[in-house]
This record gives sequence, structure tokens and C-alpha cells, in this order.
Amino acid sequence: MSQWRNKTQDESYTAEEIEARLRQELPRWYYEEGWIRRKYKTAGWKGTLMVVNAVGHLAEAAFHHPDLTVSYAFVIVKLMNHAAKGVTNKDFDLAARIEALISWQPGADPQSALEGTPDDPRFKYIKYD
Repeated sequence: MSQWRNKTQDESYTAEEIEARLRQELPRWYYEEGWIRRKYKTAGWKGTLMVVNAVGHLAEAAFHHPDLTVSYAFVIVKLMNHAAKGVTNKDFDLAARIEALISWQPGADPQSALEGTPDDPRFKYIKYD
């Protein structure tokens, strides 16, 4: 079992532990300057607002708030536990929730009756990795 799995809720991870956990659990996220981060590319302002609102809902429900950089066609989400002065389980847990919600594509699930956004520029709002 990896050492990082034994952390308490508010115990900060080392940079090495953060990198290892990101590689294993959140490969599209990266560690930089004390934060775990993810850039979500959108098709424009409408998609950017949808991402911001989705992240806002999750953050408020969790009562753990990321820093956001918002532009016309992207949103950067940054997580770090200010009280712990580092990255904790709260950050990884919220990042996983954000990743699952923003990356969800109904058309990719053959069991779903939901088709997903049509392949038409008029309806695109997020650029999936």
C-alpha cells in the first residue's frame, strides 16, 4: 500500500506523494506551485460558464473552494487546502468529483439512452481530452 493512502483528512502530502497520486488517480491534473491544477478547454463563453457553474456547485456542496482562472475558452481549477497549507485528501476528493462531472460524456456510454451533444459546432461547449 502506498504511503499517501494513510494520510488523515487534513494532513498535507509531499510533492512526491502528490505527483504519484495524480499519476494514478487524476492523470490530466498536474502539481505546480503548491496547487493541484487542471485546465478545461471549452468551445467558448457558454461552455466556460457551464464549467464554472458545475465546479461552483460541487465546491459549495463540499464546502471546499478552489481558485479559478476563467477566460473565454478555458477554465483553470486550482486546489490547495489553505488551512493545512498544502494539498490534502479534500483536494484530491474534490478534484475527482470535478473531473468526473466535467469529463462525463453520455454518448460514450452504450447503456445510456442519452446521446450527448450533436457533432455540430453550434452545440459544442467543451473540448474533451
